Amino acid sequence: MSSRSPDESRLGVRPYDPGPGVGGEPEDPHELLHRARRLSALGHPRAGSAWERAATALRRAGGALAPGDHADALDATAFDCRGAARPAAGPLFFRAADLHERAGQRGKALVSRARALLAGLGHGPDAGGHAGHGLDAGYDRGPGPCSGATAVARIGELCERAAVLHALGQAGAVETATLRLLHGRARAALLDTAPDPVAEASALRAELTRLVEVTAPHPEDRAALGVRADARALLGRITAPDDPAAALTQLRAAIEDHRAAGRPWPATGHRLLLASVLRTSGAPEEAAALLRAALASDERDAPLQAGDRARLCLALARTVAGSGPEAADEEMALLAEAVDRADGPVRDVRVGALARLRLGVLYAERGRCREASALLDEALTGFGEDGDTAARVRARAWLADCALRLGEPGRAALEYARAAAEARSGDDSRPGAPDDLAAAARSLHARARRVRAGGGDVSADGPWPGLRALPETSGPWGRYRGDVYGER
Repeated sequence: MSSRSPDESRLGVRPYDPGPGVGGEPEDPHELLHRARRLSALGHPRAGSAWERAATALRRAGGALAPGDHADALDATAFDCRGAARPAAGPLFFRAADLHERAGQRGKALVSRARALLAGLGHGPDAGGHAGHGLDAGYDRGPGPCSGATAVARIGELCERAAVLHALGQAGAVETATLRLLHGRARAALLDTAPDPVAEASALRAELTRLVEVTAPHPEDRAALGVRADARALLGRITAPDDPAAALTQLRAAIEDHRAAGRPWPATGHRLLLASVLRTSGAPEEAAALLRAALASDERDAPLQAGDRARLCLALARTVAGSGPEAADEEMALLAEAVDRADGPVRDVRVGALARLRLGVLYAERGRCREASALLDEALTGFGEDGDTAARVRARAWLADCALRLGEPGRAALEYARAAAEARSGDDSRPGAPDDLAAAARSLHARARRVRAGGGDVSADGPWPGLRALPETSGPWGRYRGDVYGER
């Protein structure tokens, strides 16, 4: 029985990677099974590939994974669903929940069901990953649409069922705590839609503080430490807009808890957020040092995945931007690596598009307009999938400037006009965004008319100054949301 499914092939779940050193691993199916169970218990990123090797060895020996093991394999596979494969996570967690039920693992079944619901809210399945943008689908008794509020309510019901099972000795303390954490994540995703977001954030902070306290008496339990670390990270994220100093304390503690648990791999998202809070709190040097240390990490058993490396490169590029000539060279190298990593086995459209936009702008500023144009064209394709109006406007405007400097005024006027139309039709509802886009539309329309009339001469001082006044890329809307930089 393989742990892979038609969903994974259809949605592009990456093939299992044995990773380095696989040649020295045991061939005995029972030893492979023991290893897969151990890695799953740790939440190790290589658990999925370990389960696949164990399942293959058992099949060759005439056996198969038991329902409980198959469920753990499906959970591990769902955690690997990133980038284009992200939609496969919900159905996989749902299948895992059914198998956990068959195996009598009722607490685990509730956790998998809650993870399916959370995946339906647009969240990646990884603990330390950035939140997705969607809030329109969930999974409970089977794949099916539900609102974000309905998903939060259903996860709340699962928490209540877990508490009853725990009292009966049929669900573990860590499983119960994990469900409370997942409920907290679902509530955090909806904070900005609450009637009073600040009051709701305060209530959620109180609940997460209690969860941290509940897991504190178990310092030797790696799984409990992992839950506490993730609870502290979430607490830090929703605290950052209101109290950055308190957020820094929680985020540093989260990273320490992961290290103490011997589980450094979930901490990339936490480091991104910590670096963001440091940078916006006036400590960019400390933020840059943190990100460089994360990129230099040489964890032999859990090397950085390509997508995490891309996000770290993008965040570090943003952190060092504008700090001098040497920093500009570093920024360019980091963005080039972010582009390369984002296009890896697990494609991250948004990270790739943002890295291309920033790298294209840097090239354009240095007069490398043909290279810049190619990058900006590719960024536009990515932003078409992502739906970021401000990013599309900025990319088109820079593309127009490049065309003008390449001696193509007709194309330049067309791109300026397209950028103006994008800005006019934008539906960004963030505070101030409609006015910013309207101003950009007027400026770009005037620029298009001037270029068309032959008045768009190339300045010896570089790009058109109006490019600097265009709205920044928007990212997720809301005070309590995060983006690929780890920004709040």
